[in-house]
Amino acid sequence: AYNTALEETPLVAKCSTSLTGFTIADAMTQTLIEKIPFDLKRLVRMGTFGFFVHGSTGHYFYNFLDSKLPGTDPLTVALKVAIDQTLWAPVFMTMFFSYMGLFDGKPETIIPTIKKLMFVAVSSSWKCWIPAHTINFALIPSNLRLFYINAVQIGFNCFLSIIGSKGVKD
Repeated sequence: AYNTALEETPLVAKCSTSLTGFTIADAMTQTLIEKIPFDLKRLVRMGTFGFFVHGSTGHYFYNFLDSKLPGTDPLTVALKVAIDQTLWAPVFMTMFFSYMGLFDGKPETIIPTIKKLMFVAVSSSWKCWIPAHTINFALIPSNLRLFYINAVQIGFNCFLSIIGSKGVKD
């Protein structure tokens, strides 16, 4: 069913997968890691970010990257990982913090949050995504790339859920 959806409506399939991954991660974070009273608004914020931002931008970014750097040889894989983590990771984190602030109706918190948390977010991304994307770009077919990312991302999204819910409050 997923492969059929990828063929017929790839953008919708990838956005839906991202919605699922971000929603699962936030629910796990709230109930298993932070053990806080459940915050439905936070869950919706994370899930809709997955659907509206992560799924769509991931679809276009990784298709673009694969079109410009085809292949799975070690040099191409290393170059894709380097581009992903030096160019895409800061852009992605900027989109993430911007969405969190806009969703909460607090656009004035976006720049201070980015200034406060960008390095923490991107350097944490390096720890997770350099090895994960090395596998991704070397072994995962392009059409399943975002599915793989979303599977790995459930763990990383627990981290994003925590920092995304804190913003400039702490």
